[in-house]
Amino acid sequence: MRGSDFIDYVKELAKERGLEFRFDQTRGKGSHGTIWLGSQFTVLPDARKELKKGTLAGMCRQLGIKPHDLRGR
Repeated sequence: MRGSDFIDYVKELAKERGLEFRFDQTRGKGSHGTIWLGSQFTVLPDARKELKKGTLAGMCRQLGIKPHDLRGR
């Protein structure tokens, strides 16, 4: 899954759950950006690149969601 796909999936999930979604490209160094889902946040390494399994799992854990919540979207 690419970083941009992750953003889209989390945005859709936030809408379904009635949570605030925000992505701030300026809050990060270089190509990094910050994603907020409700009051929880995580740092997205690069929206253009493929996310590694462990990185994806860690980001999901920080947002309080399960990776399988994003599948099938």
